[in-house]
Amino acid sequence: MKKIGLVTTLVLISFATMSQQKRILSLQECIEIAVENNLSVQRSELNLQSAEVNLLQSQAQRYPTLNANGNYGYNWGRGIDPTTNQFTTQRINFNGVSASSSMPIINGLQTTNSIKQSKLNRDASQYDLKKSINDISLNTALNYLNVIFNKELLENARFQLESSQQQLDRTKKLVESGALPISNELQLVSQVATNEVALVNAQNNLDLALLALKQSLLLQPGQEIDIEIPEIDIDQAEIENSRIIDIYNEALSQMPEIQSADLRVKSADLGLDVSKGGMFPTLNLSGSMSTNYSDAFKDFAIINATPSGLSPTVFETASGEAIFEQEFDFELQESTVPLSTQYDNNLSKRLTLSLNIPIMNGFRTRSDIQRSKIALQQAEIASTEQRNILYQTIESSYRNAVAAAKTFSASQRQVESLEETFRAVENQYNNGAANFTDYQVASNNLFQARTDLSRAKYDFVFKQKVLEFYQGKALTF
Repeated sequence: MKKIGLVTTLVLISFATMSQQKRILSLQECIEIAVENNLSVQRSELNLQSAEVNLLQSQAQRYPTLNANGNYGYNWGRGIDPTTNQFTTQRINFNGVSASSSMPIINGLQTTNSIKQSKLNRDASQYDLKKSINDISLNTALNYLNVIFNKELLENARFQLESSQQQLDRTKKLVESGALPISNELQLVSQVATNEVALVNAQNNLDLALLALKQSLLLQPGQEIDIEIPEIDIDQAEIENSRIIDIYNEALSQMPEIQSADLRVKSADLGLDVSKGGMFPTLNLSGSMSTNYSDAFKDFAIINATPSGLSPTVFETASGEAIFEQEFDFELQESTVPLSTQYDNNLSKRLTLSLNIPIMNGFRTRSDIQRSKIALQQAEIASTEQRNILYQTIESSYRNAVAAAKTFSASQRQVESLEETFRAVENQYNNGAANFTDYQVASNNLFQARTDLSRAKYDFVFKQKVLEFYQGKALTF
């Protein structure tokens, strides 16, 4: 008996020492940590960033495009001189630069509708992020309440053990005085051992609840936590005075999944307009500039010109005398036309206004329109489905909250009754008017009733908070 009591004491002291080194968190801190670390939330944030990039790209479609190109290379064998367009067989070193720009003028409002659609998709992604945060917040609140519940069960188990231990101490004195048989003491020793096992199990359940909370927060390994125990008010009148339809109507304007689904419908409708825009003519304005250089483009200069004599021409004077021309001996100096000169001489400019009238394109546009119509119908179904899910969830939560409130009230009355019963049986047992079996049954019934009361209490609190959450209220105690 002493060994069991010593082990229990050491366990409790160990837990108390560890709790001093733990990080104490409130519900709000737990929610903030969970939101910051949760991978689903991070995934939703990335989806939002992607939607913002898509919006930026859609907006950029309004502006002209501008692209520059350049080339540099060698050509061997038979080829075409890019500056003269003549055939040549010599090795040519060539390069060129060009720039082009294009701007849509009329495209069936496809660009405008695409921008509007991208904005709606961005806004829907923001609501999706809020939905992820809400889900994590509710799950964290549930784990938080589960820890509080198991802490209360631990206190109940500790109270039960202390009560049994006190009764054992009194029974020992009565046995020593000869007022009670030794069997009563042995039965209480067994009861104390049973209560110690229950205490250890309660502590283990609390550790598991804390572990579940810690895992939901995705904390670093080795970091121990504990929670603050808030003052929890039980207000059953608020549930009784609420109506499902009122909560639902309020949730329609509060829940991000509804907002996201509605925006997806509008986005799909704009997607249909974008597809229909493909049936209209498009008008584009484009322009380009280009130039090139080739080392095959030569320039020739006359050098060292010397007179070499006269030679007759086909012309003659009025008197019939022949006209001579001076002949020269000279050398030709060959040089490649400079890069700047070739770039200036070969510069080409173009401005184009192009009109495209869709007549037959393999039913591609009509197929896009049909797919957009299907996407719109799917978005409308998803929106209706989200509303149905929300109403069903609220209705179930409301029914469960009402049932939990009734269970809590019944458990309160049961505990009050069993406490009176236990006090009466305990007095009778101490006076020898009741046997140990009666005492043990009364004690166990009271312990079980307190456990059921705690369970009913926190079950009701969570379901009440869920309903308040759907009404746009913060998750606080």
